[in-house]
Amino acid sequence: MEEMHVGVIGASGFIGRNLCDALEAKGHTVIRISRREHSAPGQVWRVLGEDCILGLDAIVNLAGDPIDKRWTDENKKKFRESRVGLTKEIRGWLERAPEDKRPKIWLNASAVGYYGDRGEDILNEHSPAGNDYLSELCADWESAAHEGRLEGVRVVNPRIGVILGEGGMAWIKMKKVFSTGLGGKLGNGKQWFPWMHVHDLVYGMVHCLEHDEIHGPVNMVAPGVVRNEVFSQNLAKALGKPALIPVPRFGLRIILGEFADALLASQRVFPGKLEESGFKFAHPELEDAISDLLK
Repeated sequence: MEEMHVGVIGASGFIGRNLCDALEAKGHTVIRISRREHSAPGQVWRVLGEDCILGLDAIVNLAGDPIDKRWTDENKKKFRESRVGLTKEIRGWLERAPEDKRPKIWLNASAVGYYGDRGEDILNEHSPAGNDYLSELCADWESAAHEGRLEGVRVVNPRIGVILGEGGMAWIKMKKVFSTGLGGKLGNGKQWFPWMHVHDLVYGMVHCLEHDEIHGPVNMVAPGVVRNEVFSQNLAKALGKPALIPVPRFGLRIILGEFADALLASQRVFPGKLEESGFKFAHPELEDAISDLLK
């Protein structure tokens, strides 16, 4: 694969930092893009705006206001603007860019929240969207990247699961709770839990950039999907702690409001497109992924 110049929006975030490292490890040139000015030795930064995409081979948009907080009307507005609103802006930039300076590949993040709470359904990239708030937000987020035909640009929507990795808020919070011996399953623990090691996430994204046959939604989850209670038992065991204290549904609802429904959703998601295109997972099974993160 020849070298690409890849712009990463959200390069200062957890996933963004790891993606930039993976791209550089594969021999690509990274242009980090942020809303604020940055400078660092050996790094090229641009400020987010219409000109930031010009002259790039590919653009990756990872921006989105964190949803792990109460879903107030004000926060919902931020969630939408930072996802759907920014995606529409980027699409406009691409449409107006001169053809010889327009990126030919656009990865625009999404999430497995697209599927909603689906019980025991086996979910792949062809499965329909759910019908709750987060499903509708993700569907609109993806649709904003596909409004009309964008000539000469391959669009990919990585649907990201729960990402396990040092520096990631999900991993930090879970490890902190389970390290005290106060961890346990959420609700009845029967819900399917779509997780992925951060190494596989970022190299999966690089794989999508490098393989022209990949387009549209791509499930960014490990093939070894487990139920929440199994995840809880594995993490507790690895930390040498019990997992005896379940968090009841009503308790989560009191503490987190509507966001609790997203935590309790059952999503049996599989990485169909990644596997079909030959991607090799470094950590396909949960026990190995946790062991790697704790060593």
